Amino acid sequence: MLRENQSHMTEFLLLGLTSNPKQQVWLFASFLTMYLVNVIGNSVIIAAIQRDTHLHTPMYFFLSNLSLVDICFTTVIVPQMLVNLLTQRKTILFTQCLTQMYFFVAFGITDSFLLAAMAIDRYVAICNPLHYTTTMSPRRCGLLVIASWAVSHLHSLTHTILMGRLSFCGANVIHHFFCDVQPLLTLSCSDTSINELLAFTEGSIVIMSPFIFIVVSYAYITRAVLRVPSVGGRYKAFSTCGSHLTVVALFYGTIISVYIRPSSTYSVTKDRVVTVIYTVVTPMMNPFIYSLRNKDMKQALKKLTRRKE
Repeated sequence: MLRENQSHMTEFLLLGLTSNPKQQVWLFASFLTMYLVNVIGNSVIIAAIQRDTHLHTPMYFFLSNLSLVDICFTTVIVPQMLVNLLTQRKTILFTQCLTQMYFFVAFGITDSFLLAAMAIDRYVAICNPLHYTTTMSPRRCGLLVIASWAVSHLHSLTHTILMGRLSFCGANVIHHFFCDVQPLLTLSCSDTSINELLAFTEGSIVIMSPFIFIVVSYAYITRAVLRVPSVGGRYKAFSTCGSHLTVVALFYGTIISVYIRPSSTYSVTKDRVVTVIYTVVTPMMNPFIYSLRNKDMKQALKKLTRRKE
């Protein structure tokens, strides 16, 4: 499938964020720091949830999976970018480029579905608390996670196969810091109408379906909470959703602005900046967002540090 393409183009040149050597130094330090914070922070979240039996609930089960996906999501991109900044070798093989695109899309969509699963969990907990244990059983939670991974990888595989069938026989310069769908489509000398149609229709459905689930869930949650007579009760109910809503706003606010729009409006500079936010900054911030405003997580982290001491 890839033999014909490779006879035209065997590698691409990733321009990255800048070609200024001085800027590359502080960019390397910044992204290395953010990557380490992401990996360490999310790993600590996973370890704290696994070791504290009080956190063996659906919400924290989804959170531990989200932390794992965040680590994988960033690992697909940042190490390659750091090597390019450090060695000034910006080339990437065609097959490596497609592989990077595949896992980037797969983990990104998995993130989206897990955020939807967490919204459903909050909806059941607040709107149907008496049926929470049976509705959000371990089996159903496991099925939700498995379905999230399966659908995401199937979606990504479709994109990758269609991209692999294109010919790249002209310029090989990618004006980005990793192999994303839109920058690759702009380099192809084949007809990309099917790819663009898939990205705008099926891609929109895969991204927007979880978002719609989240919006509908919180509409019902808001209606239920507003019926609570006491102000303290309303605040307590909303406080359990604050961290999740913050992550949702960061994730969807950036990803929709990049992917849910026609390719004619594609802007290299704008998209690179926005992409940095949801590929590097948001996964790094998730551990802080979920731990600093969550009493249960704070206690679990304290127990974890005491055991290490």
